[in-house]
Formats: sequence, structure tokens, C-alpha cells
Amino acid sequence: MKRKETLLSTQPSQALDIDDLDDDHVATSYETPLRADAFEMDDDLKMELIAKHFREIMHILGMDLTDDSLKGTPNRVAKMYVKEVFSGLNPKNKPTAKLFDNKYEYNEMLVERDITFYSYCEHHFVPIYGKAHVAYISSGKVIGLSKINRIVQYYAKRPQVQERMTVQIANELKKILKTENVGVVVDAVHMCVSSRGVGDTNSRTGTAHFSGKFSDENTKKEFLNYINTPNNLNGK
Repeated sequence: MKRKETLLSTQPSQALDIDDLDDDHVATSYETPLRADAFEMDDDLKMELIAKHFREIMHILGMDLTDDSLKGTPNRVAKMYVKEVFSGLNPKNKPTAKLFDNKYEYNEMLVERDITFYSYCEHHFVPIYGKAHVAYISSGKVIGLSKINRIVQYYAKRPQVQERMTVQIANELKKILKTENVGVVVDAVHMCVSSRGVGDTNSRTGTAHFSGKFSDENTKKEFLNYINTPNNLNGK
């Protein structure tokens, strides 16, 4: 595509008290906020521009970019952002899920627990990491287990808010499986809480989404009891 660099507006905004806004937990929608032209620029150009701007950030911080340890960092960060940790922003990376008939007529909940994920807080761009637990009750179709993991990873690999990620995972599964019978629980550590700001290294954040049969208290309790049962596999 034609080389075109998008520059951020540098016009001054109304005076705001950054200390008041610094730790606000804001989420505007369950959809990830993206511009309409977000994918008009190809990945190579995105990496080139990110590397350029990250090099400038490092320079402003006073780092010596001629040092052997640092001179490759801007390119490494750019590749990491586009190809790895934020790859879930691009719809072309969305996992394709194939459905299968529920030939075993298994009508109880299926639970995929302890799905490890790594995401990034969209407010400070530092890691969020933890476990997702996903369950559904078939309406006649089932999905490969690995696809559940891939769906979690897809929505994690972007700047995120944990509440939004939880809803996005649930909505995607409901759409694919054509059922409202979905439960999702996410338990995570936020580095924006532990490594800066209040500096709390012990707290964790929990979010949940229950719909369909999982709104029933007994079904919900069964799901929660299962994911809270100690994992004794492999001696754990």
C-alpha cells in the first residue's frame, strides 16, 4: 500500500487532573475501540512506524540507542506488538471454529478450565495475566477443545479491560455454538495494580458471565464448584 504515516493530534486538550484520572477503570463498550481504518495499513508498515516512535520514546527517556543491548529494542517491540501480544486486534487472526454433531448425546456441561492467558491493560499498556474457565451446554453441536483455548487467546491478545474480555469470549462462544448456555469466569493479576500505582502484589481480579442455563443457581454452583476444586493432575 502507499506509504502513509498517521500522526496523533498534538492540539492541547482541556486541562485535566491526571492524578484524578490515573486509576479510573473505564470501559466504554464490549467491543474493542478501533478506528474504521484500523487495518488499511499493512503489518510491515505498522512495525516500521511503531519502531520509529518507540525509538523516539527511548531517546526521550535518555537511553543510549547505540548500545548493543538497546539498538535492536525498537524493532523487537514493534514486532511483538503487531505479530504477538496485540495480534488479536486483527480479525484475520480470528480462529475458525468447526462444529461437530453431538453424537454422544452428552447433555451436561463441558468445562475447559485453567486456560492460561496473557493480555495488556489498555489504560497503562502493562500485562494482565491469569486463568480463564469456560463452560457450555450443547444445543446439538460441539466444538473442538483447542478452539476454546484459541478463542480465549484471540480476545486476550489486544489492549483489554478484563470485563470486556470476559463478555467477548462468552459472546463469541454463544455465536459459534448457537446456544445461550455459556459460562465464563476469568481470574487475573493486573500489573497496573501490582507494579505501579497502589503497588498491591497480592490482589487478583475476578469477572464472570453466565447466560442461559448457567443463570440457574444450581448450574452456576456446579460450574463454580468444579473450577474451584484443586487440580490434582500431574501432582499439582
